[in-house]
Amino acid sequence: MTRATTFSAWLRAAMAATVSGFMMAAPAAQGFSLDVPYVPTPPEVVDRMLEVAKVGPEDFVIDLGSGDGRIAIAAVQDHNAKGSMGVDINPERIGEARVNAQRAGVADKVEFREQNLFDTDFSAATVLTMYLLPDVNLALRPKVLELAPGTRVVSHAFDMDEWEADHFERVDGRSVYMWIVPAKVEGRWQVEGPQGALELDLTQNFQEVSGTASGADGQSQPVSGKLNGASIELTVGEGDGARRYTGNVQGSSLLLSEGGADSSSWKGTRL
Repeated sequence: MTRATTFSAWLRAAMAATVSGFMMAAPAAQGFSLDVPYVPTPPEVVDRMLEVAKVGPEDFVIDLGSGDGRIAIAAVQDHNAKGSMGVDINPERIGEARVNAQRAGVADKVEFREQNLFDTDFSAATVLTMYLLPDVNLALRPKVLELAPGTRVVSHAFDMDEWEADHFERVDGRSVYMWIVPAKVEGRWQVEGPQGALELDLTQNFQEVSGTASGADGQSQPVSGKLNGASIELTVGEGDGARRYTGNVQGSSLLLSEGGADSSSWKGTRL
């Protein structure tokens, strides 16, 4: 029997057991429920969460509210992540998770920290996973949005309110949500290319982009677009005369290509 099979069988056995215990979610000053009940994620949902996030050898996975460690362990053992970390406030769960990592043979690549989620630096994550509660998700959302553009965030069961998921599906009756942390583009940009210059005044609502574009003639056109991490798609104008651009946001730089047979490159800087 392989180690992966052994761990998978153990997960299914664990799901059949009655599990008790609580994880402190946030300081009382936050003004919402302090306790997140420990309810383990079923193995098939664990696997799908990691598949949806396309976890691979370049990823470091951080699981918030890690319980017995199943997501952090599966990320390394079954999805070849280079490393992972689980965070939980309950010392009993942390001890259990460490034993499970040893049994799975991945203790050298998986770390478990007994820590409050709101005191945790999870900026190293390329994939962030969670099975918390709606109010905890919302309280964490500002910190999540500060992660590097392109970070994948996967939640079992609960959404992030008006931040619409980039991917949603049901797995054996359970909800799985994934968001891709978008780059920050709100503000004014000067974009120059073969056909002149445009000034973009952009507004951002999570991954959705809107605004106006002004050319040298002073005329304004509407702008719409969408972000996928650091990748961006923009449409300037409306109807048959609309111009479409694709590209990447690199901090204070915007690199765009205008599609079509006569593809051209544009470069933007923040004003």
